[in-house]
Amino acid sequence: MNTLIRKGTVEDAPVIFSLITELALFENEPEAVDITLQDLVQDGFGACPLFEVFVAELEDTVVGMALFYHRYSTWKGRTIHLEDLIVKEEHRGKGLGRLLYDEVLKYAQQQKLRRVEWCVLDWNIPAIDFYKGSGAEVLDCWRVVQISEGPLHQYVNKI
Repeated sequence: MNTLIRKGTVEDAPVIFSLITELALFENEPEAVDITLQDLVQDGFGACPLFEVFVAELEDTVVGMALFYHRYSTWKGRTIHLEDLIVKEEHRGKGLGRLLYDEVLKYAQQQKLRRVEWCVLDWNIPAIDFYKGSGAEVLDCWRVVQISEGPLHQYVNKI
């Protein structure tokens, strides 16, 4: 098995986009992806990239990715948020997810970042067990809070 983990490039954008839509299906949110391929290209590979991505190649074909972006914690300083880690369904169980995860954590250590954080769905027990096994702490006391575009506009129009 010829495996390579590398930084993603603009040429990888179509397969990265397809992995994002595959993840939305896996997470039972097939209609949740609002971005376009053009958004992905501009936002990740344009003049001011908003994210970075590692891809997993198996026999010269991209079959997985880990997408992350930089954040700042008022308590910790420079951190990154791992937004998505996905391996195509037919290639799961081959250790590619671990290789991508490892690459993100090595990157964080090389950059002297103080924390890597991400979200995991409460029903994704294999992922939770994997993360805990790596030394990560799953915080039950914190809740993810989001305000989507529609409610955002409604709120702002009221103030």
